[in-house]
Amino acid sequence: MSGAWAGPAREILTVAETAAADQAAIADGVSGVTLMERAGEGVADAILARYQPGPTRVVVGPGNNGGDGYVVARHLKAAGWPVRIEALAPPRTADAQSMSALWNGPVEPLSTRAADDALVVDALFGAGLDRPLGADAARLARALAAAKMPVVSIDTPSGVAGDTAQSLGGESFRAELTVTFHRRKPAHALQPGRALCGEIVVVDIGLGQTPAKLFENTPELWLGRFPWPGLTAHKHTRGRLMVVSGDAWSTGAARLAARAGLRVGAGLVTLLSPPEALMVNASHLEAVMLRPFETELELEELVAEAECVVIGPAAGVSEITLSNVLALAKTGAALVVDADALTVFSDDPTELFGVLDRDDVLTPHPGEFERVFPGLLNGSPDRITATRAAARRTQSVVLLKGADTVIAAPDGRAAVNLNGSQWLATAGSGDVLAGFIGGLIAQGMPSFEAACAGAWIHADCADHFGPGLISEDLPGLAPMVLKRLRG
Repeated sequence: MSGAWAGPAREILTVAETAAADQAAIADGVSGVTLMERAGEGVADAILARYQPGPTRVVVGPGNNGGDGYVVARHLKAAGWPVRIEALAPPRTADAQSMSALWNGPVEPLSTRAADDALVVDALFGAGLDRPLGADAARLARALAAAKMPVVSIDTPSGVAGDTAQSLGGESFRAELTVTFHRRKPAHALQPGRALCGEIVVVDIGLGQTPAKLFENTPELWLGRFPWPGLTAHKHTRGRLMVVSGDAWSTGAARLAARAGLRVGAGLVTLLSPPEALMVNASHLEAVMLRPFETELELEELVAEAECVVIGPAAGVSEITLSNVLALAKTGAALVVDADALTVFSDDPTELFGVLDRDDVLTPHPGEFERVFPGLLNGSPDRITATRAAARRTQSVVLLKGADTVIAAPDGRAAVNLNGSQWLATAGSGDVLAGFIGGLIAQGMPSFEAACAGAWIHADCADHFGPGLISEDLPGLAPMVLKRLRG
């Protein structure tokens, strides 16, 4: 593994898991006041590193988030900043009371106006808030947003629920910078919370390792399982990927997936084509091989030696696609089921679920997810819960696409992409993603790790290219990303 990516994968912790980590540290002899001092100092350091000194208002709540705010104000004042504190209410926890006692300046009542401050530090409520903002806090949030005032939030922007990333009651602060502690929470990974947080800084305050099954989808999570070829590798040892083409007028999506699988390292990639699409496919293929099939039985026989098959990109929502999926499920190949191959089971998703196994990967966007898992996404508190439930229900890996792509395995492991790119909002990008994942599985990478790696590589390619990206560009960008990963 490259030294640039050395280290353990970083967990994403719920509010309760973070509280448990706090309590474990306290049980080991670290006082709550010490943890609060470390937290507030970390916030102050982040501010000092990013902003010039100027009039700063710290707005504090009655709990430990407010206690952190008193520490921030003290450290900024010691650094020569003009700082004032406004309190929504007096401190109610013992640790917050201890920190307020160390503040040697005035404490004014909370103002709901934007005022003329250069910076506002939001220390009203942390991630554990479970109710909408009160009237005064909500008015202040609106005033600051209207004035486009720079806001630094402690833990999460006040009003954003830590576990669901939602604005409670529809109103919350919008931060330019959010400083949290120990590990990210779901609110720092899922939308809309992630957008409301602005830049996110995670400060180490000395808590121990916390067992978890939810992770940031970064290379540390999967790079140790990446299928780099050895010195004696040849094309037959690097995996065989097959991709099922649509009809003559719908062939481009499958070719995108096939080219992506080849670029990500699969040794042999074959496009399986209906006879009427052979000529159009042949005119666009070079290193990707081409094989015809007419029936699902022929398809099943062709796939006998493949490690992985991608089906769905522009396959057509038809009985033929449904029959092809069922035929492929009888083979030993892992399946990447995308797009039309998902939608075709809308009338009876259980027919699909009954033929899947733990090596298969489903890659729906939210609309396709709703067709196959009706009501699950809207009925869940967040995308992580919904995707985990889908993975359990299908006993396969499920990747729910979006700006905050979530990948879940049947055993409860899940990861959230943090490098989502707006440049992927272009036709065909999902077909390339399916090909990346299929190419990695074909090389022997476990399906959960392959789905995580494919999603990260996909977004990193797009981010490097930027404006003007089209899906045809993505496979050719993979070598640059892979070289950087290889180190």
